[in-house]
This record gives sequence, structure tokens and C-alpha cells, in this order.
Amino acid sequence: MNNLFSLKNRVAVVTGGTSGIGFMIAEAFVKAGATTYVTSRKADECQRVAADLSEYGVCHPLPGDIMSQQGCEAIATAFGESESQLHVLVNGAGCTWGAPIREYPDKAWDKVMGVNVKGAFQLCVALLSELEAGASADYPSRVINIGSVHGIAAPEWESYAYSASKAAIHQLTVHMAKRLGKEHILVNAIAPGPFPSRMMDKLIEAEGEGLVAETATGRLGIAEDMAGLSIYLASRASSNITGAIIPVDGGYVTTR
Repeated sequence: MNNLFSLKNRVAVVTGGTSGIGFMIAEAFVKAGATTYVTSRKADECQRVAADLSEYGVCHPLPGDIMSQQGCEAIATAFGESESQLHVLVNGAGCTWGAPIREYPDKAWDKVMGVNVKGAFQLCVALLSELEAGASADYPSRVINIGSVHGIAAPEWESYAYSASKAAIHQLTVHMAKRLGKEHILVNAIAPGPFPSRMMDKLIEAEGEGLVAETATGRLGIAEDMAGLSIYLASRASSNITGAIIPVDGGYVTTR
């Protein structure tokens, strides 16, 4: 029981790990004992965050761009220079684009779907050998995709590519869970509601009271909410859970 939620001796990669939800998860993993690699396009941000989190445990920078297959393969190659096994991959990198429906540009679809869906899939494939090497029937490896409540229910604002991409990542999670189960790799998704983050700051500033009013708990998400679920999904405690899409939204979707 003492080791049920421990991540000691586990190796994790967290994309988007320098800000927002990705940072919350990376910080939680480091504090729970995992050797954690944070990935971002900006090398200086990776270096800074890894240095800050190293105060609590072991954290390394792993800069790279998941927008292309070549970028994903480069991340996997760099990771392989230091590690032979990967136990937890968190696909936390993401972006959004808002515009009125008649003005919604084609490039928004390319960028948002490219990062939020294609990038997550391609990085998983690029790191699949390392995930398989870290997996066992007794203690499976994990892929944790970051979806959204807006992949479950339609948002009020016009972010069409974003909500479509998150619905897609939820279905990709289920599909990958079925395929990778026989490799002893569990695949689940977290669907956050409103959390303070760089992506959500403007929306929270404009509609914060309305967002809070639509939750059953009467508050926005905080770092501890994300830490608790992400550690659970990465640890021995969830060893028989796969293909799940789990909201962390204070009832934002189900009780409105």
C-alpha cells in the first residue's frame, strides 16, 4: 500500500511540461519520485523549468517540436541517448485558435490538429520501443493524453478546431488503449475543465465568474487536482485502467 502511488524508479516524459497543465503534471511527477523529462519547443524554457523542478527531484530538459514526424523522432532519439526505458508518456502539448465561424481559417485546423492530435500520436509511435521496454504485465507503461471537457460538450466560444481536436484525442485514446493493451501499455485521457493556464488566462479573465458558476464545486481547477489524477494514472494504483476519459472539471460538463 505504501508504494501504490509512488513513482520512484519510473521515467516520464511530459510534453508541454513548461507551462499550464503540463507543468502541473511534471511538477507532481518529480515530487512523486519520477525521473521526469519536460518537452517544449523553446529550449531556454525547458532548461529553466527543469532547473526549477530539480529542487524537488530529478528533472531534465528535452526540447523539441512535436508538430512534425521528424521533430517527434528527434525527441525520441535525444531521449534514447539517456534512457533505455520509458514508463510514462504525457501528451500535454496543445494549442487553440478562436475566430468567428465565417472567418475561421484553414491554417487554424492545420496547426491545432497537427499539435493536439497528430503530434500526440506520432510522439507515442516514436517512443513506442522505449514504452514497450519499460512495460510488464505486473506494472504496465502508461500513455496519458490531455483532452478537454470541450471534447465532450460544446463550448460557448468559437474554437472549432480545438474542440474537434480534443474529441479526436479522446477517441484516439480509446483506439490506442485497445491496440497497446497486449503490449502492457495503458492509455488514458484526462479531460480538464477550466484551469488557470497560459491558454485559458484571457478566457478566465473575461468569463471567470461565469465559468465558476457552471461548476458544481464552485471553483476552477487547481494544481493539486491535476497532480492527484495524473499520479494515479501513472502509478501502480491504476494498473487495470485503460481507455478511460476522466474529466477533472468540478462537474462542469455533467451538472450544467
